[in-house]
Amino acid sequence: MSMRKLDFKNFPLLLKEIPDPPKHLYMEGKLPSDDNKFLAVVGARKYSEYGKEATEMLISGLRGFSIVIVSGLALGIDAIAHRAALGAGIKTIAIPGSGLSRKVLYPSVHHSLAENILASGGTLLSEFEPEFRATPWSFPQRNRIMAGLAHAVLVIEAEQKSGTLITSRLATEYNRDVFTVPGSIFSKNSEGPHMLLRLGATPVTNPKELLQAIGFKQDDVPAVVDFANCSPEEIKVLELIETPLAREDLVRALHISTSEANALLSIMEIKGLIRESMGEIHRA
Repeated sequence: MSMRKLDFKNFPLLLKEIPDPPKHLYMEGKLPSDDNKFLAVVGARKYSEYGKEATEMLISGLRGFSIVIVSGLALGIDAIAHRAALGAGIKTIAIPGSGLSRKVLYPSVHHSLAENILASGGTLLSEFEPEFRATPWSFPQRNRIMAGLAHAVLVIEAEQKSGTLITSRLATEYNRDVFTVPGSIFSKNSEGPHMLLRLGATPVTNPKELLQAIGFKQDDVPAVVDFANCSPEEIKVLELIETPLAREDLVRALHISTSEANALLSIMEIKGLIRESMGEIHRA
């Protein structure tokens, strides 16, 4: 896919507002409309299974909403966020700490992820020259673009001294909302989120809370459900709960991992297909 050079006048609206915008951007793909809500998702490179499941569950629950996921293509939570967005049919923008030439695109193990992002209608962005190789200072520098491009930043796992918190600090300076996922008090990866909570960040523990924090209302979810538009997995769930089932029994009957099942059920609850009552999953 061909690369384009964007001048300031063609930047996304939010990015024009920050005090230190880039002079230009190199872009592959197509920029989503400014009518969308842009959510930057950042977190630990050395993530836990909890962090992975939280990222997948939260982003999967945004399916169908006019939201764009922004992240840095990095190892860890960034890549999980991009993949979760692709899986949910949500546009995603990757902003690496390198140029966009495939000779230097960082990390090299994510070349196929970058191609998948483009194939899905997403975007690669960088202020660096196409052949620029990533350096230790280029990651903090690109973090201001992620924070500036987004309406809000969601932090999922971060140690107290980490690049992830640079993005959240910049978001605060740019008057953006900061959300975070609470974690275990015994985990180093919870130090960053818990510090952000003490500083006033909004805690999110499920997709409904995240949607409300971003600014969507319950009325934004279609009241009438068209079963013809259900995925095969959703139809299978509806067939299994013709008689209500306990969650653990339903997960077992689906023959998929617990994290995949929880993400699927969260999406279905948001779409108004199912509800949970007295420990059992019912058709809505």
